[in-house]
Amino acid sequence: MTPTKLTLSTSRDIPFNKLVLSQANVRRIKAGLSIEQLAEDIARRTLLQSLTVRPILDGDGNETGLYDVPVGGRRYRALELLVKQKRLARTAPVPCVIRTDGLAAEDSLAENLERAPLHPLDQFRAFQTLREAGLGDEDIAARFFVTPVVVRQRLRLVTVSPKLLDLYAEDQITLDQVMAFSVTSDHARQEQVWDSLVRAYNREPYYIRKLLTEGTVRAADKRVRFVGIEAYEAAGGVVQRDLFEPDGGGWLQDPALLDRLVAEKLAAVAETVRAEGWKWIEGAPDFPYGHTARMRRLIGTPIPLTEADQAERDQLQAEYDRLIEAHAGADAVPEEIERQVEEIGIALAAFDDRPLSFDPAEILRAGAFVSIDADGDLRVDRGYVRPEDEPVTDPVPVEAVATIPVVEPGMPVAEPGPANTEPPEEDEGLKPLPDRLVAELTAHRTLALRDALARAPDVAFLAVLHVLCLQAFYRSGADSALDITAHSPAFTVQPPGLADTAPAKAIDARHQTWLGQLPADPADLWDTLTGFDGDSQGALFAHCAALTVNAVREPWTRRGRALDHADRLARAVELDMAAAGWVPTVDTYLGRVTKARILDAVREAKGAETAQLIDHLRKPDMAREAERLLAGTGWLPDILRAPEPGPEPERAQEPPVDLPDYLTQAAE
Repeated sequence: MTPTKLTLSTSRDIPFNKLVLSQANVRRIKAGLSIEQLAEDIARRTLLQSLTVRPILDGDGNETGLYDVPVGGRRYRALELLVKQKRLARTAPVPCVIRTDGLAAEDSLAENLERAPLHPLDQFRAFQTLREAGLGDEDIAARFFVTPVVVRQRLRLVTVSPKLLDLYAEDQITLDQVMAFSVTSDHARQEQVWDSLVRAYNREPYYIRKLLTEGTVRAADKRVRFVGIEAYEAAGGVVQRDLFEPDGGGWLQDPALLDRLVAEKLAAVAETVRAEGWKWIEGAPDFPYGHTARMRRLIGTPIPLTEADQAERDQLQAEYDRLIEAHAGADAVPEEIERQVEEIGIALAAFDDRPLSFDPAEILRAGAFVSIDADGDLRVDRGYVRPEDEPVTDPVPVEAVATIPVVEPGMPVAEPGPANTEPPEEDEGLKPLPDRLVAELTAHRTLALRDALARAPDVAFLAVLHVLCLQAFYRSGADSALDITAHSPAFTVQPPGLADTAPAKAIDARHQTWLGQLPADPADLWDTLTGFDGDSQGALFAHCAALTVNAVREPWTRRGRALDHADRLARAVELDMAAAGWVPTVDTYLGRVTKARILDAVREAKGAETAQLIDHLRKPDMAREAERLLAGTGWLPDILRAPEPGPEPERAQEPPVDLPDYLTQAAE
């Protein structure tokens, strides 16, 4: 049987004033280009798609010469706008397809449902063709009523391997995954990463970006801020940037070049500082916490302000006081006044933070450290005397005279103890934490406990009294967390960034404040201390006592009762590690424990249902997702929490020490 040949609807040009918008058009909600934008597009390119119309009949079924427009309502509205703007004649011929069969509403529905949106890959290739024809991003964006950012994002797909684009065209890769691959232009690396993910569970865009940026340096790194991305790029460095996601400035692909630029800039600063006459200069991006512990710090004198500087400072102070007084009782301070007060405060702080002058004879035996602070700014610490540079005939340093040495915050860096292997990913049980992780976590706790104890002079006094009584009456000080002989114990295991934590900075600032109040000559120390009031003596006592705290747990040491005492101190000062700034991240905890512990943490902080949402993930993905879920919850592992009071554990090998009742009651 011969199939029936199709006959297409006829088409012809119909004057615009003979067309009437049909009520059968199914599109009611505005979407896509506005009528104004479509009118501009028609004005630029004329009408690219015909209207579909139906003859309007009179009561007898005869054609009236008018035509209903059920398909192409937005085009009709755009033409109508051009007529109103007198940019198109009312009788201008409009290409139309004339339909007589079926229903008008059916035609409108079919025309809208069967229209396939343009694939982003086709849009990218079209934009690329226009760019090759000489059009800029702004021109392309204006012609298609999109933002230049959209144009640049689509054109960024040119950096993706053709192999991956073919997979995208076949719907084997999502657009989000393709955008993640565009973070680098290395096609070979893109394909290598995809091949590694073909049989993997996790193909999330964030994970693709993570794999593609391994071995790079984030633009937020303090070394980058110190050198400047402009200097890095001027030296030939390449920066990866992500147009689709916030990237904080991108990733630097040449860490070796960055390190060289940092070393050169630090060396140049070091030479400038060396010209001041210091015996030695050490420069590095950062130094370990406690690197100055064995050195004596010179006490400098702020360089006096010149008359002009003093007059300017007095003027700023007067204006600052006037603004504060004028708005003291106001419910709301205008934003402009707040900004002005803040600017004046910064200027006053600059006057107060003046360079120090030192004794020329001391400069000849002292040195300085040149480094980068946590914000990426230059840091120069002057005036440190090494033990071997101390003259034999000089007076004994302050640290040796005091009953409890006022040492530089921190401690010397010791060789790390034996490292333990990380728990295997397949380990599903709540196994004990790795020894090294325990040491690192309790190093954080020790610093926080030192800082908290320094804020509680009464507790610090009791703690020192406790250990002194143990040594005086029981010939033992091993049952206390305070290592009073007295010295500041070293961290045998030091986690990264320890010197930049809030407790470390607070201890250092407090130490420098006290150092400025003590005399340069140790012979004057006693008279100075006796001149302090009781509160000052207690605060200084608490600071010195806090420097001796040692609550680090290490597998090669046995300090059971001392660690029990550390728990008592934590309860007494109401230690809160979350408030001290510790947060559970992949690096600090989650990436270094078993999956069971990760799930246990999420379950405790967010509930069992939330934990079930991630229990199917591989450990790296689970740790990353858990970090996001735990952010802001204040969750802490048990080892960092202030323990609840409980009975003392039995230790047959260490007979209990009986303290007088009044001391026991005070300790409780």
